[in-house]
Amino acid sequence: MSRFETLISSGVVAVIRKQPRENIVPLAKALVSGGVSGLEVTMDSEDALGAIAELRTQFGDEVVIGAGTVLDAEQAVAAIQAGAEFIFAPILHEPTIRAAKRHGKIMIPGIFTPTEAQQAVEWGADMVKAFPADVLGPAFIKAVKGPLSHIKIMPTGGVDLETIDGFIKAGALAVGAGGPLLRKDLIEAEDWSGLEQHAAAFVSQAKKSLAGN
Repeated sequence: MSRFETLISSGVVAVIRKQPRENIVPLAKALVSGGVSGLEVTMDSEDALGAIAELRTQFGDEVVIGAGTVLDAEQAVAAIQAGAEFIFAPILHEPTIRAAKRHGKIMIPGIFTPTEAQQAVEWGADMVKAFPADVLGPAFIKAVKGPLSHIKIMPTGGVDLETIDGFIKAGALAVGAGGPLLRKDLIEAEDWSGLEQHAAAFVSQAKKSLAGN
């Protein structure tokens, strides 16, 4: 299985944003135990590069570790040097895509239009991130997949347990999940078993929806 296939194998990529540095490893362990196959640490997080490096050491090839909220090529290269295997961006930026692919890493830029989606693929993106997903909705993905069926799409931004099914049935291969997955109350209480169960529910719903497609 390729690293890209591993990344999306659970149907869920966790977006870890601005979490206290000391929480990164225990929450990551909970997510992975819950079945999540991809962990994204956003570059606006505390010691993001250190966190990425530690997670790579912690999990090895068990899951795919990457960087998110990457805004330029310099950030992409720094994240890759720290151990990131994929780069997520909220925007479409050619130099960032080129930098990630030059280093042989998975690149998933953010898009908001069909034209941006096609441009991303032409520049070398492996998949596009429909962002913000809660604004675009499943209907956007279904419409884009009509004429542009070759484009792999992952909706990210506001995706929760109730909306996973609609996005996947519309044609998404996986979803990126942030706040609704990394529940603040569970993390503040350090309820890692609760977070694991919550993550398992996300993965279960995603796999069920993927199996039904």
